[in-house]
Amino acid sequence: MIRFLAVSLAAGAILSACAAPTTTFGPDGKPLPKIYRIAPGDTAEIEFRMLDSINALRRAAGLAPVELDPLLNAAAATHSRDMSIQNRPWHFGSDGSSPLERARRVGFAGDVLGENISESYETELQTLAAWMEQPDTRAVIMDPKARKIGFAWFQEPNGKIWWTLVTGTPITGS
Repeated sequence: MIRFLAVSLAAGAILSACAAPTTTFGPDGKPLPKIYRIAPGDTAEIEFRMLDSINALRRAAGLAPVELDPLLNAAAATHSRDMSIQNRPWHFGSDGSSPLERARRVGFAGDVLGENISESYETELQTLAAWMEQPDTRAVIMDPKARKIGFAWFQEPNGKIWWTLVTGTPITGS
């Protein structure tokens, strides 16, 4: 009897592992988004995954690669946090600043070409895919003049992520 019980419990445990994952649904009947949590130690991995993906897209289009610029990263990080504070995705800072002004404040001396922003619960690659689907945000990523990018985010405790991507060119001759 004990042997039967032990085998039954083991079989139940094995079968429960095979059960389909549960999905949580919202009041509208649609699945709730899965929260993509970003740990503090994930920064470099996420930045380089985005950089590699952008450069693969640019390479496929015959464009020169871009490289991460720490100053543009700082401008992007500032804006991501500021959008969260304002609770709206838009290109102006709470102080009225533009992408160009934010880049200048952190010391970027090149030309700022464009800025993409997003408010989502999606991963960086899902966000990139969404940007590539829209002509205006795709143009920022695929700008032939771009040589530098800044990419950053701010994640709220509820999981919402505010993404910012800034493109630019270095000063001529640098």
